Amino acid sequence: MEKEHNLYIGAVNPFPLTEALTGRKIDWGKKETIEIIENALETEYGELFDMKFNSPLFPGLKLTTFNTAEPVDKSKMVIRCDSDAETPDLSSITTIGELEKAGIQINKKTVIQSAFLTRGVLNLRLELPEMDKTLSKTRLNSMMADIVWTTGQTEEWTPENCVWTDTGDLLKVITDYAGPIQGAIGNSYFIAALSAVAWSSPHLIVHRNRANAAGQMARMTEIQFYSKGGRNDAPTKKVEVSDKTVFKLSNNLPLYCRSSDTAEIFPSLYEKAFAKWVLQSDSDKPNITKTAYGDPVKAMTQINNKTPHYYFTDSRTGDELYSIVRSNSMSYKTIHPMVAWTYASHINYTGMNIAANHAYTVLGWALKGSKKYFILRNPWGVSEPLGINTYPGVIACMDKNFWMPINTLSRNGVFAIEANAFQNLFAGLGVAK
Repeated sequence: MEKEHNLYIGAVNPFPLTEALTGRKIDWGKKETIEIIENALETEYGELFDMKFNSPLFPGLKLTTFNTAEPVDKSKMVIRCDSDAETPDLSSITTIGELEKAGIQINKKTVIQSAFLTRGVLNLRLELPEMDKTLSKTRLNSMMADIVWTTGQTEEWTPENCVWTDTGDLLKVITDYAGPIQGAIGNSYFIAALSAVAWSSPHLIVHRNRANAAGQMARMTEIQFYSKGGRNDAPTKKVEVSDKTVFKLSNNLPLYCRSSDTAEIFPSLYEKAFAKWVLQSDSDKPNITKTAYGDPVKAMTQINNKTPHYYFTDSRTGDELYSIVRSNSMSYKTIHPMVAWTYASHINYTGMNIAANHAYTVLGWALKGSKKYFILRNPWGVSEPLGINTYPGVIACMDKNFWMPINTLSRNGVFAIEANAFQNLFAGLGVAK
């Protein structure tokens, strides 16, 4: 087994997070949704998906000089008061001196973002970090903190204004990669891993259901996890959970991992069981927020008990990475679970369908003429609205002739990326075999 790589991969899915914060259901595929997300998360859409912009999709993380993510000291986290969200009224300010009345301090060291003079009027944009109370990866409001970043609790846990409830069957239809959709927590490493195993080894997603000791009405499911060492790990064990998962009362929607089929819950139960296992908890209501950020390659092996193999892109060409995917595939689709993950920051992540510090499922490969493609799936289970993605070499829409297993493919979250673009945008590739 390879050494622990100490990865902290994970980005919160902005769609269910926005639904939870607004208390409403939103259409994940419409352009109009972008404005709702921007308002709810107080961040421009193009800056949400890169850690260098201090995005609230990475709560509790910081960007290192090695372009990786690592946890911040808990003392650096700030829970914003409701009054801090208010914008000071500057309408009555007429002189520089009066700015102090509004709490604005300007001195010789104040940074000027831009300045221009027009007909005797000086227009300045000043950086006032002490006045910045917007949501960020280290500043959350109380509602968001309760959803994505809680401290202390490891046993009985229920987020505010939520309820644990049984809503469906563990497996209603055939298990496949499209089932797991990440929720409002930064555990894309686990959801991408679960999707990879469901795609390459669906027989491992087993429905073990029995009545519990309290009677025949409550159903319990046993899920096996294997110890692989390091963080987010525990002794090998079969974990037993009920079918109850977390729903937000205000919109009656799942808060965390959900299935693309609303009548099945196996992704939610795997997420819940993983939290219970990692925390070594006896509670049927484990604190799912404690599982944020981890290693997607190791997570696959914790499900299928295989060996993790890591392939970092900075030391390999696009062709070499493409060969790795092909060698682990048959008939264009992967036969061993595979994932990929991105850098914590990249100059090209702004305004495209790639998120920083995020894990993706590798579904297979394609060859169109001389162009070599990887087929990937975003565990958010959604393709961004058309017109958002602008990076060359990334194809968000694929017709039925593009990829051979297309008859098993739902578009949401699935895209193709050229091998050289993959090598540039992604930090690593992993296989569990």
